[in-house]
Amino acid sequence: EEEEEEEDMEGDESSEDSDSELDEKANFQADLANITCEIAIKQKLIDELENSQRRLHTLKQNYEQKLMMLQTKIRDTQIERDRVLQNMGSMETYSEDKANKVKAEYEKKLSQMNKEMHKLHTAQKEHARLLKNQSQYEKQLKKLQQEVMEMKKTKVRLMKQMREEQEKNRMAESRRNREIATLKKGQRKQEHQLRLLEAQKRQQELVLRRKTEEVSALRRQVRPASGKVSRKLSLPEPMQDGLHSARAPVGRMHSGYTPAANGTRKYQRKAVSVYSTRAARMKWQSLERSISDIIMQRMTIANMEADMNRLLKQREVLTKRREKLLKKKDRCASEGGDAEKVLNEEMESLIANIDYVNDSISECQANIMQMEEAKEEGDAVDIAAMMSSCTLIEARFLLDHFLSMAINKGLQAAQKDSQIKVMEGRLKQIEIQSDTQNQLLFHMLKEKADPELNALLSNALQENADESSSDESAQSPATEGSSLADDLMKLCGETKPKKARRRTTTQMELLYVQSGDPGPDAASGDFSAPILPIAEAPESRGEEEPAGATAREKDLLPSPSGASSKLGSISRPNTGAEKRVPEPSPLTRRKMYEKAQLAADKSKSKDVKQGVINPFPSSKSNRISPLQCVHVAEGHTKAVLCVDSTDDLLFTGSKDRTCKVWNLVTGQEIMSLGGHPNNVVSVKYCSSLVFTVSTSYIKVWDIRDSAKCIRTLTSSGQVTPGDACAASTNRTVTIPAGENQINQIALNPTGTFLYASAGNAVRMWDLKRFISTGKLTGHVGPVMCLTVDQSGNGQDLIITGSKDHYIKMFDVSEGALGTVTPTFNFEPPHYDGIESLVIQGDSLFSGSRDNGIKKWDLSRKELLQQVPNAHRDWVCALGLVPGNPALLSGCRGGVLKLWHSDSLTPLGELKGHESPINGISTNSSHVFTAADDRTVKIWRARGMLDGQVADTPDATDDVGSN
Repeated sequence: EEEEEEEDMEGDESSEDSDSELDEKANFQADLANITCEIAIKQKLIDELENSQRRLHTLKQNYEQKLMMLQTKIRDTQIERDRVLQNMGSMETYSEDKANKVKAEYEKKLSQMNKEMHKLHTAQKEHARLLKNQSQYEKQLKKLQQEVMEMKKTKVRLMKQMREEQEKNRMAESRRNREIATLKKGQRKQEHQLRLLEAQKRQQELVLRRKTEEVSALRRQVRPASGKVSRKLSLPEPMQDGLHSARAPVGRMHSGYTPAANGTRKYQRKAVSVYSTRAARMKWQSLERSISDIIMQRMTIANMEADMNRLLKQREVLTKRREKLLKKKDRCASEGGDAEKVLNEEMESLIANIDYVNDSISECQANIMQMEEAKEEGDAVDIAAMMSSCTLIEARFLLDHFLSMAINKGLQAAQKDSQIKVMEGRLKQIEIQSDTQNQLLFHMLKEKADPELNALLSNALQENADESSSDESAQSPATEGSSLADDLMKLCGETKPKKARRRTTTQMELLYVQSGDPGPDAASGDFSAPILPIAEAPESRGEEEPAGATAREKDLLPSPSGASSKLGSISRPNTGAEKRVPEPSPLTRRKMYEKAQLAADKSKSKDVKQGVINPFPSSKSNRISPLQCVHVAEGHTKAVLCVDSTDDLLFTGSKDRTCKVWNLVTGQEIMSLGGHPNNVVSVKYCSSLVFTVSTSYIKVWDIRDSAKCIRTLTSSGQVTPGDACAASTNRTVTIPAGENQINQIALNPTGTFLYASAGNAVRMWDLKRFISTGKLTGHVGPVMCLTVDQSGNGQDLIITGSKDHYIKMFDVSEGALGTVTPTFNFEPPHYDGIESLVIQGDSLFSGSRDNGIKKWDLSRKELLQQVPNAHRDWVCALGLVPGNPALLSGCRGGVLKLWHSDSLTPLGELKGHESPINGISTNSSHVFTAADDRTVKIWRARGMLDGQVADTPDATDDVGSN
């Protein structure tokens, strides 16, 4: 009851707290609404005052123009009057009346003009009086502007207070939840203790009742004094104990009668405490559940131990391979050569695999220890107590069920054994078939006498024979064989022949054609078709070759005698005398693979229109501008949304749901990564891996392996091997439940961690193990952009910008897990959402939708400079010009502007694109800009960004015209 009263009191307090929090929230919202309304009213007044000032200036100009025109007109009329009167005086037909008439007309005109001029003078005086009052209007305008600025600051302060109150409320709520969880945990402990005490009490009552029954039975037996009792007393003590133990259960379970002293009286006895079948059945169900739990627990431990053994063997194999590589590296270092770099790459890959295996072993050990501890804490005491408390009937019931269960389990085990034997036989048959196919493939391709093809074939067979240390390359033998066959067929220029209505020779017939033996019985119907489309052999010597066969197919057609002499030796086991193709070096292997891939993609390149990087024509204004466009990459069919670059490669993502990879050396498109559900909004590259973002998915591509998608990461932290979006061919706008739109991704400087902005948080990914380790939280709006740097102590420094106008900083140490909160909030915030961030040394530059750019000091965590209206539209992208102390900004209007990175003084501007600029990327020598016009322009900076561009008006005008 006391606990219930405490819970009621806590519920009342929590309800009162929630009511007060709701009232405070309502008050804050009301104040915020009032301030917003007042800001709107003041803004309207400011607009009206500015309009009235503009009207007054316009009226003043009109009056002055009219006055000047009238004065000019009056002066012209007077001159004309004097000239006319002078001409009339010189004429012979001069008359005084005519002169007076002309003079009167001109006087009339002059009087009208004087009246108009008088009116204009009056209006000018009135306007002068209004202009005197203009100072009052200006004071009122400044006052209103100051009030609007104060109201905006008050609004920002109120929003900050609301966020602080929300944070406090959230912390209080979490604290209350923890207290409630603690109370519930204590309550569960008390209930568990209570149940244990009740079980002990029932067991004690049961023992007491049994003792009482035995004592009463003994008393009833001892009460009649007869010769039987005297004989019982004369027996030895062990026999008495035996009789007592034998009779006690009988007296407890069966009804009977005891003879009286003279045999004349019989006492009827009732059964004492007979357990029903229902109670025995309940005990059996409980025992069965306990046994199942123990079996499942031991099976789990056994599976974990098997995984542990597998990982240990894998680590041993990797360690041996590393020792071999070390010896090979030492030998190459002593001999000298170009293969040392390739060996270093293989060594790094092996070390990474060994680290991954060690982490897996540690995790497996921890799980095994946890399971062992849970097993030790099992409820074995309850099972023993239950077994000891069973009566004879219950024991018989349990024994019967144990017997039937043992028989059923034995039958199931025998069936499983027989199935395993059948599957082992099938596996051996498939292995024989695979060996036969590989031998046929090796022999048929060896007939081509091509050194590169032989080296590639031997290398592929050797790789198929070795164990793969990475789970990414784990495939079935059939899949590996088919992919190998397809690559080799492309390399040789072969195509699959069409089906012909004739009988083809089987592999076993080819193997045993020399001796005439048709081969084993299983070879006639159980083997499938060969991996490569082997040319059809004639059924007899006189049969002609199939019509339409190509010259290369005819070369593959063996003669009957040649087939028997050459193919007959394949089925024999390899001996030491046979010559084995030497294994090529990894560098040679890679070159051969690139040649094979280039030959295989030639046919595709003829049909698919690939992108190309074309030179950009230069003009006079382009030559004198601070940035010079040298090339333009064209190939996307829709707007280009993101761009990333290295010194040799360029990566672009577009609304056409593809990510293109460009070679900056050759100026050609290398590959196109497709299969995205919607627009590709972000792309990053790191050590042969390309990360592309579309809706709520991050696709991880290995561009070394024919642009293969090896992982698909989601915004909720799930990992799917391979391409999880390959099934959807149409554009998908909706986002799955539980997922969020991913706006941007960023890699840390070492390339070991990936940060993805999804919703109001940023998810962290460990790229060594491809698992999600936690989230960065703190924003109240979607995170639109982020950038990653490394602090002096080796921690990752993540800067995020959100739609809530704020920029936050996170310090993430190595091995951080769970939720990470921000270490600092940059204030004062922008007036709209953040669109772009870039770091240069200890300085941070931010571009926002409020058209402004700000510069922050990361060491002192304060605002250094700001440009409120840097562009006329949203600042969508920022970048640092290589080799110059300059900041490049791009806006939604397609304009690029250059700023000095130290003082944020403008250095120049130019029209970069005719559409919005979506992204800026730089390498060691060039700048890349992506825009909605479906192109990516490549710029080269001119080495004169020292500040003099802004001081030269002619150059600025030329740049602006460009």
